[in-house]
Amino acid sequence: MKITVALDSFKGSIDTFTSAKAVSEGIKRVFPDSDIYISPLADGGEGTVDAVVSACSGKIIKVQAHDPLGRFIESSYGFIEKTQTAIIEMAASSGITIIKPDERDPLYTTTRGVGDMILDAIKRGCRKFIIGIGGSATNDGGVGMLSALGFSFLDKDGNLVPDGAIGLRDIVDIQRVNVVPELSECSFSIACDVKNPLCGENGCSRVFGPQKGASSDMIDLMDVWLQKYADLTKVINPDADPDYHGSGAAGGLGFAFMAYLGGKLTSGVDLVIKETGLEEHIKNSDYVITGEGRLDGQSYMGKAPIGVAKLAKKYSKPVIAFAGCVTDDAKKCNEYGIDAFFPILKVPCDLTDAMDIDNAYKNLSDMTEQVFRLIKIK
Repeated sequence: MKITVALDSFKGSIDTFTSAKAVSEGIKRVFPDSDIYISPLADGGEGTVDAVVSACSGKIIKVQAHDPLGRFIESSYGFIEKTQTAIIEMAASSGITIIKPDERDPLYTTTRGVGDMILDAIKRGCRKFIIGIGGSATNDGGVGMLSALGFSFLDKDGNLVPDGAIGLRDIVDIQRVNVVPELSECSFSIACDVKNPLCGENGCSRVFGPQKGASSDMIDLMDVWLQKYADLTKVINPDADPDYHGSGAAGGLGFAFMAYLGGKLTSGVDLVIKETGLEEHIKNSDYVITGEGRLDGQSYMGKAPIGVAKLAKKYSKPVIAFAGCVTDDAKKCNEYGIDAFFPILKVPCDLTDAMDIDNAYKNLSDMTEQVFRLIKIK
């Protein structure tokens, strides 16, 4: 029996590798001779670097980069030497979890650290980039990142504008004379499931600004500044589209990648599945196992397990999902390729006990064993 195991992390508990190991252990108790392929999984957010690096025999590169407030920190990204590919999570340098809650202020937080990592990877020979842009602390339209790569955003006196959304207020000219020349050789695939435009009622300032520390007055100002920035961008790139789905991702970083670097926005889980070569393994499997910490009625909207299930159904493979918990409306997942799903808790307990790593591991492996005992007698 050939089985492909591709689970997302049970966030706050076991990671994608540990969850897959637990499932494999449960299967082996019933089918000791089974051929199990473990594929790390992520949806373009946290865990993407580890998933792709593991599947592609890459390595982790440590680098000094600016944090959201411009301080240097040790960050990291993935490097696949064979294909000269860099895998970057913008949250590793510009993420909201890096700074304290009382430090959140999108007027001053910057994406410069993302540019630092890209620049380091270019110097190592990378020309292909996979970048996850979830979990940002920023609303600077990607100007910080672009500045690190040599774009010059100038005020009326010809001086560089400051980092953060506050700098957008002062931009009157954009120069490209100092841009890193290797950028013209680079391709950028952006893992992004956000569909918001850059500006307006559904734009990044109004929808995501509050969680980044923006007041209502600040939101109104940033929205105006971002529109001005978009208009100036159109002068150097008439195809720049601030209304394109995903332009507002990560405080406008999606717009910057598309308008300045030719980036292509795509589903995070689809991108990870492609890069890890999961399809070939699913095609040759008898069963496909997936899952995550919580399955609910929203899981079909870009979540990793549904991405796996859709691919499995392309080859008519049965799909089983495990989850830390499920909601009543999780049955919606059955319409999107998951044939059956199972919550792993065996007894009532509080959240702390449920998410304890040892408990979650045992519960997952034990539940897997029972499901495959049923398969054995089929």
